Amino acid sequence: MVLLKNMASRITKETLEHLADLARIDLASAAPGAEEKLLEDLGRIIEYFEELKDVPTDDVSPVTGGTSLENVYREDTDTRSFDREAAIGAFPESKSGFLKIPPVFEHND
Repeated sequence: MVLLKNMASRITKETLEHLADLARIDLASAAPGAEEKLLEDLGRIIEYFEELKDVPTDDVSPVTGGTSLENVYREDTDTRSFDREAAIGAFPESKSGFLKIPPVFEHND
């Protein structure tokens, strides 16, 4: 197949081994014929990207963020989300306005 010959020349076995090393993939323990299959698959992927180069994009606006939505900002104001005294009163124990909890760490002297 002519297509596969062109693809094979783009991705060499050395390139495949280098990519596998970068990805920490052990090709030596792969199934027999796995390297050839990977070479073909990677070649097909590269060929697909080559085809995409021929797609006319002259009238397409560039996309910078994937959306045209913008952040909506509001004034930062100090508001209380709960009643502090009621929250402390709902806790089993408190001392001087702070929540009292059992010790987390024991001190060994």
